[in-house]
Amino acid sequence: MSLELRDIHKHFGRVRANDGISLTVEAGSLHGLLGENGAGKSTLMKVLSGFYEADSGDIILDGRQVQLGSPDDAIAAGIGMLHQDPLVFLPFTVVDNFLLASPGSVILDRSTTRREIIELRDRFGFTYDVDSPTRTLTVGERQQVEITRLLWLGARVLILDEPTTGISADQRELLFATLRELAADGMIVIFVSHKLEEVEEICREVTVMRRGRVVGSASMPVPPEELVTMMFGEPVEIAERTGLPLEEPLFAMEGVAIIERHMHLRDLDLAVSKGEVIGLAGMGGSGQRTFLRGIAGLVPPSAGTITLNDEELTRASYRHRLDAGIQYLPAGRLEEGLVEGLTITEHFILADRNDRGLFIDRASAEAQAQRHIDEYSIKGTDESTAESLSGGNQQRLLLAMLPDDVELLLMEHPTRGLDIESADWVWTRLLERRRSGTGIIFASADLDELLRYSDRILVFFSGQVLAVLDGATTNVDEIGHLIGGRRVASGSGGEA
Repeated sequence: MSLELRDIHKHFGRVRANDGISLTVEAGSLHGLLGENGAGKSTLMKVLSGFYEADSGDIILDGRQVQLGSPDDAIAAGIGMLHQDPLVFLPFTVVDNFLLASPGSVILDRSTTRREIIELRDRFGFTYDVDSPTRTLTVGERQQVEITRLLWLGARVLILDEPTTGISADQRELLFATLRELAADGMIVIFVSHKLEEVEEICREVTVMRRGRVVGSASMPVPPEELVTMMFGEPVEIAERTGLPLEEPLFAMEGVAIIERHMHLRDLDLAVSKGEVIGLAGMGGSGQRTFLRGIAGLVPPSAGTITLNDEELTRASYRHRLDAGIQYLPAGRLEEGLVEGLTITEHFILADRNDRGLFIDRASAEAQAQRHIDEYSIKGTDESTAESLSGGNQQRLLLAMLPDDVELLLMEHPTRGLDIESADWVWTRLLERRRSGTGIIFASADLDELLRYSDRILVFFSGQVLAVLDGATTNVDEIGHLIGGRRVASGSGGEA
């Protein structure tokens, strides 16, 4: 199956997300799609997978023009997309997720479906249990389920949007081996990523987008510096963490236990100084999210004590902890951090903690929104809705909404899905807060990010803190072994 996009246009109000995109991909290709956040990559892929309908332009499959008004239309045409967050129903088993996606027939054949899933799973060496609720699977296993489902539905064009975020090194190797096998079988694989080293490793051809247009293409290998210049128009220099004296105490937890569904964290001890950056490493589902939610007050501790600036907050509500200076930015920017359907202006109205009485000053809110759009370089207008923004611009909006007096900032995957420039911009802002005394605790699947910015790194495995590492002396190999549950030699860890 050959694929051609001809002069694709897609606008959201005044924002031109795709401004005349043309792209050709041949059968058997592993094709990389690069570009800064807001360049229009995700919009283009959502047009191709039927989530959006193009304002104009043509999609040609095997020389035949197709109309894609929905994801059902796309999968019927042989096009499937694996999103950053796999589209699965968490309470249901793997088999039930497939049955829900079963096209056509009213009668569901569970035994045949189960057998077909196992055959596809085993063909690619995937590891998930077909009878387990998808809630119990890791992010990598949910990806495997979604790839299996798309193949089961007949996809011949497979789109992957930032597929390596939140998965282990072993799962990444298995994913790459699967994609190479699919391309060798004649499928088209479009790999959307900001990780240049991964694009270099797996892709044969690369297309680069900037500001809604294609600005170049290349056959790999290409020096990363050339790709960066194509993406941003100039080289990008990455900010580095600088040392600060970490002497003044800020936050402490002693003997804390946090229980959330199947995750039980016990005997947690941690002391954080003002301006200290603590990184949390581990595979998805190892406890980092529950740890952060427990500190934020979204999951009440069942034992121990929590203090901030000598104020005990053990039983304090989420709202009380907000007032005390604890802020939490979740990984699900749109699902948990922002409100779908609301504009940027309306988000600043909601985030305003001042007592404004019964009335809202709309003009003042619009002016405030425009100031933050300019200050944080958000690619949108004051009337842009949250869901119309790219992932990077959603993260910029979340950071813009933070008050100035944050004492402890908790974050899940702060640069997930962000391009190099956007990720550097985020950390430049975070390090500015660090210098003013804000403590930062962040979870990340990017080991380089953890090493670059963390003073200490807590490694989680199966609901426990396996080790506490010095960010200045540890390395990727040591963290990688610990993430897989292999303890390091005596003396590599430390007290929290």
